[in-house]
Amino acid sequence: QVQLVESGGGLVQTGDSLRLSCAASGRSFTAYAMGWFRQAPGKEREFVAAISRSGGSTLYTDSVKGRYTISRDNAKNMVYLQMNSLKPEDTAVYYCAADRRLTSPTMLSYEYDYWGQGTQVTVSS
Repeated sequence: QVQLVESGGGLVQTGDSLRLSCAASGRSFTAYAMGWFRQAPGKEREFVAAISRSGGSTLYTDSVKGRYTISRDNAKNMVYLQMNSLKPEDTAVYYCAADRRLTSPTMLSYEYDYWGQGTQVTVSS
């Protein structure tokens, strides 16, 4: 089992950058592919980005490609989401998730076994 704690959210202006962090506790962090999801008010949770166990493969939703970068540091049990050129439509609660079954990153939320509590990102226009 793994516990996930996100941090790094906040209130920023359009065009600013933020880096979200997800700290994983528990054993065998490298056994998990990791993902980031987000949920805006009144909307369903949506996939943002995912990374394979080794970090060698990544996946992004189209709306963040070229602006967001997911990375991981397996020595520190950390996953990051660097968000650049933020837009008001990026406003949401961002969640970190861990998938213990698949070796490749996936955008399917039901594949993820563990979830963090979320961190709020608000982008003002």
